[in-house]
Amino acid sequence: MKSLYFLLVVIAFISCTKDQETNTKENINSPSVSTPNDIPFGVETPMAFVKGGKYVPLYGGKNKVVQVNNLLMDVYPVSNENFLAFVKQNNRWRKSQIKKLFADDNYLNNWKNDTLLPSTSKPNSPVTNVSWYAANAYCTCQGKRLATVDEWEFVAMANENNADARKIKAYNQYILDWYEKPKTFENQIGKTFKNYYGVYDLHGLVWEWTSDFNSILLTGESRSDVTTDKNLFCGSSSLNASDLMNYAAFIRYAFRGSVKANYAVKNLGFRCVKDTLNAKKP
Repeated sequence: MKSLYFLLVVIAFISCTKDQETNTKENINSPSVSTPNDIPFGVETPMAFVKGGKYVPLYGGKNKVVQVNNLLMDVYPVSNENFLAFVKQNNRWRKSQIKKLFADDNYLNNWKNDTLLPSTSKPNSPVTNVSWYAANAYCTCQGKRLATVDEWEFVAMANENNADARKIKAYNQYILDWYEKPKTFENQIGKTFKNYYGVYDLHGLVWEWTSDFNSILLTGESRSDVTTDKNLFCGSSSLNASDLMNYAAFIRYAFRGSVKANYAVKNLGFRCVKDTLNAKKP
């Protein structure tokens, strides 16, 4: 499986490099952009510095501690406008040309055609109906990658003022309330709160792909087919996880365990991260 994953990443990188060769000269002198309103593909998008640390994840019990290294994370999720620019430069990721191995029939199914957004979609709304393969290719083409589950959860446990707000009842209630709101994926990016690290929209807009989204399987089909904490099979049992306030996070893990890499879901988007062990906060 690891060999297959490596091969797919290499293929995505090669295809991206080839498609972008003609754009190198015009992109190299492009100005930096610091707002989510006009970020063409190929221009460095705003990223926030995240100082790494240790945390106890939902799965694995109270004794499991995960180390997350310093990284840069996109301040905003990838928008319709961002992804439109990407497919214009990378033909193989257009809806009419993408292979079924890499995306199901829902891939960009609301777009009018390969390069035309629907009239009901805002350019500055998060792109959705995008498969893991397409999201991974987009990040690779920018010299970035998708966050791991642990990296995403580490950053997402922060509210406006606290790096770890998981024990704050109001914060968890905010997340649970969002789960009940319809069509939040139609909202514009950058309209939720700015968290401790300067990142927007981790909660309140769309679900987001991670590189290892199905590394913790919560199928519920059999207690013998899962390698993680068996108490994570149902909502009531999830209260036995590392913290009683982690029910909001449990729902995310359950969702991740229900999707496959070629799925394109209407409320599932993504953002990119970049490794930066020695970087300082911009």
